[in-house]
Amino acid sequence: MHHSRLAGFIIDCRTEDLPGAAAFWGQALGLPILGEDGPTYLRLDGSGRDLTIEVQRVDHDSRVHLDVESDDVEAEARRLEGLGARRVGRVKSWIVLEAPTGQRFCVVDAKRSLAGAPGATRWP
Repeated sequence: MHHSRLAGFIIDCRTEDLPGAAAFWGQALGLPILGEDGPTYLRLDGSGRDLTIEVQRVDHDSRVHLDVESDDVEAEARRLEGLGARRVGRVKSWIVLEAPTGQRFCVVDAKRSLAGAPGATRWP
């Protein structure tokens, strides 16, 4: 048994100006910038929506992707593969998947217990 839920959105930006990209998205979404989360991420304050929202510097085309958090990343990836997702790879502790419709998304470690958390589903 494991739990999972939508963790948030990552705004992938192919840019050399990460602070400028974060300023745009922060103003566009009405979310203040909280600060750096490593050298390639700036976190926006999505806490009022119980979401992680980050602006990320990337080398691929700009896009938005979502993160699913789980207390068992491997079990959640296998569950999603059973629904038709394709495993693309692993980055650090998370797994990158691609939906049957082509969108890429990540399964990441939950930062807190998901048992009873809002929006979390318990999977057998």
